[in-house]
Formats: sequence, C-alpha cells, structure tokens
Amino acid sequence: MATTMKAMVIRRTGGPEVFEKAELPIPHPGANQVLVRVKATSVNPIDCKVRSGAVAILPPLPAVLHGDISGTVVEVGRDVSHFREGNEVFGFVGWTGGEGGALAEYAVCDARLLAYAPRSLPLEEAAALPVVALTAYQGLQRKIKLRNGMLVLVQGAAGGVGHIVVQMAKVFGAQVAATASSDEKIAVAASMGADWTIRYDQEEVKHYVERITGGKGFDVVFDTAGGANLPKSFEAARPGGDIVTIAARATVDLSLMHSKGLNLYVVFSLLPILTGEGRNLVGQDLATIARLVDDGLVRPIIYPTGFTLDSITEAHRFFETQSHYGKILVRVG
Repeated sequence: MATTMKAMVIRRTGGPEVFEKAELPIPHPGANQVLVRVKATSVNPIDCKVRSGAVAILPPLPAVLHGDISGTVVEVGRDVSHFREGNEVFGFVGWTGGEGGALAEYAVCDARLLAYAPRSLPLEEAAALPVVALTAYQGLQRKIKLRNGMLVLVQGAAGGVGHIVVQMAKVFGAQVAATASSDEKIAVAASMGADWTIRYDQEEVKHYVERITGGKGFDVVFDTAGGANLPKSFEAARPGGDIVTIAARATVDLSLMHSKGLNLYVVFSLLPILTGEGRNLVGQDLATIARLVDDGLVRPIIYPTGFTLDSITEAHRFFETQSHYGKILVRVG
C-alpha cells in the first residue's frame, strides 16, 4: 500500500474557497481504531459551520474536515474484534478530536463510531446516513420515545435530517405532517410517506393546525430549522407536547412554551465525539439504522448533482444556497 494519500484540507477558516489539495501520510490505526479506505462522505451544516469558523470546534490546522463516512476497512487496531479487513462500514470519523476527517483517501476511525454498512445500498450512498439518521433516531427514540398513533409535525421535511425523520416517524407508527418551501420539496416529503404536506411560506401555523389537528396541535414537532422558527413550533404543538430541535443556538422568547407546558429536547449528534462519552451507543444506533434500511423502511435521498473530493469547494458553495433537497454526496474513492 502507498504511504501517502490525497486529501483536501483547510489552513484557515473562511468561505468554501479555503479548501486546498494536500498530500498527507496515510495514518495508522490505534488500539481501538480501524483504518478505512474512504468511499464517500456527505455535506452537513456542521461541516460548513466548522469550515467558516462559525462554531468553535475546529481541529488543529491544517485540518481534514467532514464526519460522515462510508468505506472499506483496510487495517484493524489490536483491540478491535468486531471488524476485520475487507468489511464495508459507515459511520463517523472523529475529526473534531484530531483524528482526521473523511475528505481524504484514508481515515482512522474509532471503531465504536462505525457499523456494518447497509447491504441494500451502494456503499457510497451509505455516507449520506450517519449524521442525519442518527439525529432522527436519537430525537424520535432516545429523547421522546415516539409511540404508535402520535401526530408529528416535521419542519423542513425535505432536508437532510427532515426526510429521514418523516420515514422513521412512519416506521414508529406516527401520522406525519411535513412542511417545505417549494412544490419540489413538498413532492419529496410526500414521497417519503408524509400524510399531510404544508407550504409553510403560504399557510399560517394556525391554519394548518386547524386543518390537520382540528385546532388541538401536534403531539410532537421535530424542528430542523430551529432558531427563529422555534416560536412557530411552539405555536403548532399541543399543550404538554414535545419539541425536538437540532438548531437551538438562538435567543428565543419561551413565554408560549411555558404557557403551554411544552417539553424542549435538543439533539446534537456530535456530542459523543466531542466529549468521548456515549460512543458505544453510536455504533449500536447505526447498526439499528442499517437494519431499517435493509428492511426497506428508510432510505436516503441523494441530490442528483454529485461532487467529488476535488470539487468539495463547489459542494460547500452549493450546499449553502439551500436550494437542494435530501443529501449532497461527495465521492472520494
């Protein structure tokens, strides 16, 4: 095997243009790690925020970014027993901890952050799942334990997390209403199984709450937009209902939340990577997600415009236009 690999790195934070090509040594796995030949990664909001400097979790520079990964195990650390050379895997690279990211031909990964890739998907498409599917699963099962018959509103249902939430909520027996900002995105939400669709730019909250729930409100609101949108989620929820969000970095008036006795849950899927706590659960949940995919219950939508390692600048630039739906895939190997 070669001793060096191609990678895209950043040497400073800024716009998408800060990415540059680099030739780096191929890393060697530690005792609890595996070395993965990277097949693909995908773009998530956190990737752009780290690249731009908007969040303070930048690894040492020059940095290889991106956490989502799919690929093939090529070397196994001495204390790893559940993976072997040749296994196809998907999961996370712990890049925020200095392990190196997925924007390279090879990456070392904590074995606890990986699972066997779904057999029913092309390996590259499995890279679209880790962040968004884990976020959806944690929100619906580890935070609120969604039950059969509950009424769920998914805000931003055609986005990366949203389109997976719609599918998982249906798997767990919920009825699902989905919001989106265009007819194209509404069609995506409907294709994922949404029972009702809402053009949130054309219909006020009180109107669709009346239309769908008879004015009672939703049992659960999964808000993928967060921030300034949270008061709309408070308005849409029933008294005593649950709000799950993935974007709570905001100053928001909680008066309505208080008066309705709502429960607010935040999902931050990178927390086990940042703190080191709960990493075993990541691999377990990814294995559950892979089974849902192989059972035909969940599938990622891949946006038709594809990108490669060499065009990562264009991938980030396009992602930030927010004109896409589903996931943006970046093919590496």
